[in-house]
Amino acid sequence: MSDTSLPDAPACARNRDPILIHLRRLLDGSHKVLEVGSGTGQHAVFFAPRLPHLIWQTSERAEMLPGVRAWLASAPAQNLREPLILDVDAPWPALNFDAVFTANTLHIMSRESVQRFFHKLHTLLEPNGLLVVYGPFKIDGSFIGPSNADFDTYLKERNPDSGIRDLEWLDQLASNVGMRREELNYLPANNQLVVWRKYDNKE
Repeated sequence: MSDTSLPDAPACARNRDPILIHLRRLLDGSHKVLEVGSGTGQHAVFFAPRLPHLIWQTSERAEMLPGVRAWLASAPAQNLREPLILDVDAPWPALNFDAVFTANTLHIMSRESVQRFFHKLHTLLEPNGLLVVYGPFKIDGSFIGPSNADFDTYLKERNPDSGIRDLEWLDQLASNVGMRREELNYLPANNQLVVWRKYDNKE
C-alpha cells in the first residue's frame, strides 16, 4: 500500500511472507480465525485473501479500531471481518473460533495480561483448536540472539512489566487450560511461530 494516510507498521511487510507459509499449512482445516491484537490491520488484509477458505476476524482495543478499519477499507476481502473491540483485560465477546492468531503481542502485554489471555482460550477455542503466536521468545531461559536481549531491555525501560516471555512459562499457561505445544518454528530476525492445540473442554 502506498497510501501514507494509513497507519504503518514496517515489520508487517518484513514478516508477513514467512508467517503466511506456515499459516497456509496450519490453518488448512480451520474455518474461523480470531486475530487478537490486529494492530494496524496490515497482517489481516494480507493474510485473509490468501486464506480464502476461512473467516478472518480482526480485533483490537477501541482506540486502535480506526486504523484497522482504514486498512480493511483500503483492501477489502470477502472473508475479512470488521474488527471486534477486544481488550485482554476486559470481558471478551462470547464467541467461538477454531483458531486464534496473534503477532507481536505477548511481549507488549503485562504478565497478568498474558495470563488472562491464555485463561480466556478455554471458552473461546473449540476442541482441537489452535493457538498460533508469532514473536520473540526466550527458550530454556535464554534469548535467541543479542538483538532480542537488547529489545527486551528496551521493552522493560518503557514498561517494567513487559518483556520477551519464557516459552516454558507459556507452555505452563497453555497446559492450565488443556492445551499442549505442538510446534516451534524458527523464523527470520530471531522470531518464532509457536503453535499450541486445545485437547479438551477444560473449564
